[in-house]
Amino acid sequence: MRRRDQDAYREFAVSRSPALYRSACLLTGGDTHLAEDLVQETLGRMYTVWHRRRCIDNPDAYARTVLVRAYLTYRRRRSSTERPADQLPELPVEMGDSSLRITLLQALDGLPPKDRTVLVLRYWEDLSVEQTADAMRVSSNAVRTRTSRALAKLRTRLGNAGFAELTAA
Repeated sequence: MRRRDQDAYREFAVSRSPALYRSACLLTGGDTHLAEDLVQETLGRMYTVWHRRRCIDNPDAYARTVLVRAYLTYRRRRSSTERPADQLPELPVEMGDSSLRITLLQALDGLPPKDRTVLVLRYWEDLSVEQTADAMRVSSNAVRTRTSRALAKLRTRLGNAGFAELTAA
């Protein structure tokens, strides 16, 4: 790779890593280690195609799509459901708004991977139905249906009062 391409890639990686990491954290239900792995995998794949970036209309969208696909691929593996322990030995200290965040992460963690993905892309990344459909390789109608069902599941998990508090924040 040319020096100019390396500098452009480095600038891209530095500027987009925080946003990719936040999205990955939401996709993984707060698993920061897995989120870091997904971001690294995304940046690695972006590096391999960076010399073709003239063919990529929007590198940010391409990186987001790579992140989502890496996450869905990870979730398909059998080992992705293995957990060392069900509960942590200590309870986290709750402060201010962090309890709302923890509640949201726990509720998202209870959703199936594709439901979680559609909610993160639609409401966290603020993508349109069509952009979400492209990223997930499904139809727009499938995104609308999955979004509706995922929100209903989230309402059930949080209860109507908790869901209202979450959407008001």
